[in-house]
Amino acid sequence: MTRKAYTVGQVNSYIKNMFTQDFMLNHIYVKGEVSNCKYHTSGHIYFSLKDETGTLSCVMFAGNRKGLSFRMQEGQKVLVLGSVSVYERDGKYQLYAREIVLDGEGLLYQRFLALKRELEEMGMFDACYKQPIPRYIRRLGVVTAPTGAAVQDIRNISLRRNPYLQIILYPALVQGEGAAGSIARGIRMLDELGVDTIIVGRGGGSIEDLWAFNEEIVARAIFECRTPIISAVGHETDTTIADYAADLRAPTPSAAAELAVADIRLLLDQILECHRQLNRLLMDRIVRMNQRAQQYRQALLHVSPVNQIREKRQMASDAQDRLELMMHHVLEQKKGELKLYAGKLDGLSPVKRFSQGFSYTADREGHAVTDVHQVKENDPLLIYVSNGTIRARAEEVQERIYPGNDKTE
Repeated sequence: MTRKAYTVGQVNSYIKNMFTQDFMLNHIYVKGEVSNCKYHTSGHIYFSLKDETGTLSCVMFAGNRKGLSFRMQEGQKVLVLGSVSVYERDGKYQLYAREIVLDGEGLLYQRFLALKRELEEMGMFDACYKQPIPRYIRRLGVVTAPTGAAVQDIRNISLRRNPYLQIILYPALVQGEGAAGSIARGIRMLDELGVDTIIVGRGGGSIEDLWAFNEEIVARAIFECRTPIISAVGHETDTTIADYAADLRAPTPSAAAELAVADIRLLLDQILECHRQLNRLLMDRIVRMNQRAQQYRQALLHVSPVNQIREKRQMASDAQDRLELMMHHVLEQKKGELKLYAGKLDGLSPVKRFSQGFSYTADREGHAVTDVHQVKENDPLLIYVSNGTIRARAEEVQERIYPGNDKTE
């Protein structure tokens, strides 16, 4: 009789499919003690979980290690979230780990992750809802326990940075039963008071101690608050739901005070430096404006009517001086010429000839007698000599006959 036989690979594949179809095995939490833990050079972690009843092989691939917050060591009690499947080559099943936490925090951490995913899907952590923290504030609201290091750190640092700041404390329960409701009421009350910024937080502790800040009521109060909120829960390594919902996360309460309150000394130094710069710029501008005004003044003086009149008057005076000089020069030149002409005229002057014995004879009409035929006997005559006039009559008119001038011939 022929019997149907299956290969090893077929069997292993069938078993793997059975594991894959089992919903519980695809999302299962397993707790136990770590043994045979090895960090491979590829980044994968190979280990086993054991208890008093047995051992389970496990592997965490390098891509899932970003969620591992501690280094695994032999003997640690851990809670592992993953899926159980078959490694077909060896025919062995093993747990493929996606998240690993130390046992004792496992259940709370599971609740933390579940609420974080739910609120994140609702958009409560979206950056578009984050409000900017005011740079300069006058009223700071604080929601924390009235005693303890957190409130003292916030007060000391805030008042040291700005002694004029008003701090309003809401004394809330930050641990134990009723703590989440107390924190939410404090946020809403300070929001109604109209403070500039709110710090919500407390000092460090275990996940159980900090659990009030992982409650949905606190996250919703932070999300709905109109006042910017800084979360400051625990130490730098602690992270809560409140940190994701807040507008800004501070690693410690002291850091939250530094983020919320501006250092007034630095501000005063900046104001003083701005004052000095403004004075320098103002003085430089005044100097430049004075120089420009001086240039305008000189230009205005140059084109002003008074200056124009002064310049024209100066030009007229210069022209008058030049004209007088030219006239003096011309007069001197003409005087020289006149002296020359006077000398020539003196040589031709009848008066000078009078002084030499010559005279000038004129008839009764004053016409010069130059011809004997102009005068008849007894005609009155005027004889001009160098020092006067002689009145006379012509006793006889006789024509002088020169050789060759005889009219009888």
